[in-house]
Amino acid sequence: MRIVSWNIRAGGGVRVEPIAAQLAAWNPDVIALSEYRGTPASLWLAEALEQQGFIHQHSTANPRTPAVNSLLLASRWPISRMRPRPSPKEPRRWAMFRIAAPMPFAIGAMHVPNRVTGRKSAFLNDLLSMAQAWRRGPALIVGDTNTGRIGIDEESQAFDRFEDDWMQGMEKARWHDAFRRIHGKELAYTWYSPNKGNGFRLDEGFVNRRLIKRMTEARYVWGQLDGSTRRDVLSDHAALILDFTD
Repeated sequence: MRIVSWNIRAGGGVRVEPIAAQLAAWNPDVIALSEYRGTPASLWLAEALEQQGFIHQHSTANPRTPAVNSLLLASRWPISRMRPRPSPKEPRRWAMFRIAAPMPFAIGAMHVPNRVTGRKSAFLNDLLSMAQAWRRGPALIVGDTNTGRIGIDEESQAFDRFEDDWMQGMEKARWHDAFRRIHGKELAYTWYSPNKGNGFRLDEGFVNRRLIKRMTEARYVWGQLDGSTRRDVLSDHAALILDFTD
């Protein structure tokens, strides 16, 4: 079983066709996209994924404000919405689902607001509370957290003590940082600042103790386009690819 989590940048825009081709090449079973939108480009992408076999989908986009960043969850298996309590109170940026895979599990898709919005701390606190209270079986949470560990996930200083404590709090709640579980303290950056080019790991997956024993790999991959040498040609974020035994 393979899960891909990817921030596709501003709804995909003119990049949606190669984004769809890249997702097909990665051959996932479940896809969680952030910065999906209700725009024509994003809607085209959802239809393209449906044609690839991802017939079970849920978008948090609101057609009344289609340009607002939202989420898309697409699965080869049936999905049903879950509403665990507590949970982040961000209907565009948080959603959780039960996946009716051969070995069922739950997946939360997230896009944590930036610090400057004033909403980041509440989102992270609610997410940690949910993780601590979770008693509903195998599960993972994936997406763009805009968060990382001090000195480990940053090429220049960006994360504060609250964010670092939150990352450690998820581990203490036994929701394991998937990449760190496999690769330890190996440096990996999933987004680079456009001005100075400094790298940061902003995209994570947290796998709970009921599912972590099935995880075999967690890696970051940049979307590719034939003939291009640009790292960010398809998105300014790397995708997180998680593999599990069936």
